[in-house]
Amino acid sequence: METQDRLNLINQVGEEIISQDELKALLESKEELIAYDGFEPSGQIHIAQGLLRAINVNKMIRAGVKFKMWVADWHALTNNKMGGDLEKLKTTGKYFIEVWRASGMDLSKVEFLWASDMVKDSDYWQLVIRVGMTNKLARFIRTAEFMGRQDSAEQLTAAQIIYPCMQIADIFRLGARITQLGMDQRKVNMLAREIGPQLGYWKPVVVSHHMLMGLGKPPSASADRATRTVENKMSKSNPDNAIFMTDTTEDIKRKINKAYCLEGDIKENPVLEYCKYIIFESFDPTLLCRSEATLGVSRPEFVIERPAKFGGTVSFKTYAELETAFAAKQVHPMDLKIAVIKLLDQLLQPVRRHFEENKEAKELLQKVKSFQVTK
Repeated sequence: METQDRLNLINQVGEEIISQDELKALLESKEELIAYDGFEPSGQIHIAQGLLRAINVNKMIRAGVKFKMWVADWHALTNNKMGGDLEKLKTTGKYFIEVWRASGMDLSKVEFLWASDMVKDSDYWQLVIRVGMTNKLARFIRTAEFMGRQDSAEQLTAAQIIYPCMQIADIFRLGARITQLGMDQRKVNMLAREIGPQLGYWKPVVVSHHMLMGLGKPPSASADRATRTVENKMSKSNPDNAIFMTDTTEDIKRKINKAYCLEGDIKENPVLEYCKYIIFESFDPTLLCRSEATLGVSRPEFVIERPAKFGGTVSFKTYAELETAFAAKQVHPMDLKIAVIKLLDQLLQPVRRHFEENKEAKELLQKVKSFQVTK
């Protein structure tokens, strides 16, 4: 694949890339490129972590990048996820991997690594300390939003202050030239770019993917970008604010029907976001490692079925076509929702089936459901 084609794929993943020139130079270097994404294994996995992550990872792989998925169980421990119970966190991490197995992520090209293994190495902790020595405490506190928090310094625990030092150390211990995480983690990744050269490492290229909106009403337009990203991203602590990967058909209907979706609004519309970032992307057979028959999507078109008196059945081959029609109020929110419910249900069917038919996966899901979710 030509360099420009590889760049185009990665640009589809990154809502922001720091920087394009550095990324191009990496791709032209011919060296083995490693990207990483990390996740705290807490609670059930929602659609942004499941299908959207699978799509993004597969694009990076197609661009010739080796992917390391970091199971940040110790990071979740410092953040008091699952009540700080490390065994529950490990169980949840295994459950996450099963979700991706069923979601179409190309696991043949993904290496899963666990923080609980890395922490056994004293050299790792030495690097964590060296990272912490590069800046004053206030500089690390300003990255706190990447933990899903906007707390003041007085509200953060000492354990949570260690978190950004660990995450920055992870990048260099994993040999990751590229960080591929959400926009909510931009600040800590930018800090890693500053710290890397100070400690004799590199400046990682930061590929920040879009954070899918929650299904509720968006926060005030007057809020700054960072606040809006944190406040309106999907939340496990509010089950009706997101579609989860093992939701039933009735769950999907209930959540989408009550989702915020103003007629003609294409800027603050979570239902349209599902269409843009998940449904239309899933029509591409090269992005999810599942057959068209398995996905249940019979053709690469978005079809809205409605009576002739309301315009009749209409189909869209691209998201741009759908967005244009919705902005012109040629598609009513309820008609849009009906189509979205049907397609999301089809996309999640293979995941539900996996957790019904695979004994190990079923047991993991049952355990995770029994755990109390913490923010």
